[in-house]
Amino acid sequence: MTIQPQPPQPPVTPGLSDVRTLRERARRHIEEGALTENYSADRETILRLLNEALATEIVCTLRYKRHYFTAKGLASAGIADEFLEHAHEEEEHADLFAERISQLGGEPDFSPDTLTTRSHAEYIPGESLIEMIKEDLVAERIAIESYRESIQYIGTSDPTTRRLFESVLAVEEEHADELLSLIQQIGDRGRGV
Repeated sequence: MTIQPQPPQPPVTPGLSDVRTLRERARRHIEEGALTENYSADRETILRLLNEALATEIVCTLRYKRHYFTAKGLASAGIADEFLEHAHEEEEHADLFAERISQLGGEPDFSPDTLTTRSHAEYIPGESLIEMIKEDLVAERIAIESYRESIQYIGTSDPTTRRLFESVLAVEEEHADELLSLIQQIGDRGRGV
């Protein structure tokens, strides 16, 4: 009988699980998918934050779409295109938030009955082109502040969700800059537009 040599075991590092422990834990509760035993965030709060962000992105998508279809006036053509681009990006954000909710074993809430109460941003149509841009800028500023607070709350407890909020935040900041530039370009010309 030949004795098989055992492969050398990697050194144990304090604070890190050994390979055998990782493998054993991965096999337990596999029905929970990506949600492992060492997930340290308050899952219910994270799911609430994600569903609120989902609602915010849906409301912003709808408002930008309305602005795209109702923008009128001499300066409106390029601005309407900007509204449509922002609408598509907000819709992509909503999909990312819904996907993360599902990964965490939650259910994305697309219910139209409670959409505006869960959204941090409001759905204010704006009458003129300049009012539309200003309402979109206000909504972006709300999302920016809300997502920054979510990032701070999450800290290191859920790096994946934190990175998601950080990536969406970066786009919302770009949107705010673009909208401010549009306001500055239109200036007083846009009051009746």
